[in-house]
Amino acid sequence: MTKLSVNINKFATLRNSRGGNNPDVLKMALDAERFGADGVTVHPRPDERHIRYSDVREIKAAIVTEFNIEGNPEEQKFVDLVLEVRPHQVTLVPDALGQITSNHGWDTIKNKQYLIDIISVFKNAGIRTSIFVDPDVAMIEGAKATGTDRVELYTEGYAKHFHEDKQSAISQYVEAAKAANRLGLGINAGHDLDLYNLQYFAQNIPGLLEVSIGHALVCDAIYLGYENAVQMYKRQLQ
Repeated sequence: MTKLSVNINKFATLRNSRGGNNPDVLKMALDAERFGADGVTVHPRPDERHIRYSDVREIKAAIVTEFNIEGNPEEQKFVDLVLEVRPHQVTLVPDALGQITSNHGWDTIKNKQYLIDIISVFKNAGIRTSIFVDPDVAMIEGAKATGTDRVELYTEGYAKHFHEDKQSAISQYVEAAKAANRLGLGINAGHDLDLYNLQYFAQNIPGLLEVSIGHALVCDAIYLGYENAVQMYKRQLQ
């Protein structure tokens, strides 16, 4: 079954908006795994506007499920943190400084040598690597040449067009997944997946190993309760 990793960034955003420690981000991570999530994802940014670097250290020391850290490796501070904490997986995202949220994948052809170099740094430390990519077969083929273990399919395009024509919305992702399978790359996915579009995506993407979901799950938790939301997302993956 496809694994669910809960991205807890939005809990940190809420905490930081008021100061103090409410909600407790560490507790949110521990509760995610207690409620049935297969892992926890964080995306610390240089300005620490949501997840703080201290959060990352505390979470890694406390959780027992998979820990995934996302971020732009062009920030040396990020690279140093990952090498210090040594999560199970690092997901490399080409975010610009100050960017609100991720909005595109790597050009794995243009950035081939850079990705080869930085991926080797993490793999030499025993950390599984995944790189954020658009659903483009050429980018998947380029990813293979970088030495990455997995790709994470950027799913905003799928989510945006799902209600108009779900078959058309997913077609590029199916072809990208087939290419990844053929090349021996693991497949993750994330961005704007929710309770409405997740099941169809998971059922139609061959070899989907893991989805990382944050914003939609946290929003649903407000209405449905955190435990219930986590378990509802898990059921969509069965």
